Amino acid sequence: MQHEFWHQRWQENRIGFHQFRPTPLMLEHFAQLKLHQNARIFVPLSGKTLDISWLIQQGFRVAAIELSQIAVVALIQQLAEDFNFDFRMSEQNRLIHYAHPQVDLFVGDIFDLSPAQLGQVDAIYDRAALIALPKPMRHRYAQHLTQLTHQAPQFLISYEYEQNSFEGPPFSVEPLEIQQLYAEHYQIQLLKQQSVDAQQNKGQNPQSKVWLLQPKKQRL
Repeated sequence: MQHEFWHQRWQENRIGFHQFRPTPLMLEHFAQLKLHQNARIFVPLSGKTLDISWLIQQGFRVAAIELSQIAVVALIQQLAEDFNFDFRMSEQNRLIHYAHPQVDLFVGDIFDLSPAQLGQVDAIYDRAALIALPKPMRHRYAQHLTQLTHQAPQFLISYEYEQNSFEGPPFSVEPLEIQQLYAEHYQIQLLKQQSVDAQQNKGQNPQSKVWLLQPKKQRL
């Protein structure tokens, strides 16, 4: 998936993937991670999701990365309205970093983000990253995410449908592929699956699935 594709989507406001309320499946199941107060959550390919405001309201700290400057500026404006946050901007290699004691927002390619830049991560919340990437990129993404976060636990939402019925994104990611991507490092548990709006997703009986990924080995 080329950068130009996503930049154009945001410039043209073709962001049907954006939700105007916190993700219901997150509200229902995020507690399964059993995180402590003030835990730091990493949200890859975040867009301008309202889920970040919800996470902050629960007492978590958040780090996120998004390719589109338009999306991050909108997110900053939302956080300023919700919490009166004031961000400090700096440039780090190929990334722009907006920093606040509770939130770190990076603008740029996730593959340019290093563990040193990201810092400590207690858990990953992947609602829109894996399913936004075409299959040839997903293996590289999963490897990078695992290394980037030192194998942090994951709360992952995927979609499954007849891929030939819809070009994507979001892309269909089957359970077997999730096993192939993550089983080496994680115990993988399916928490829930449910049908989603077939008209909205242009698929045949599309399913939304919630996964809990716990590290197999003790983290460093």
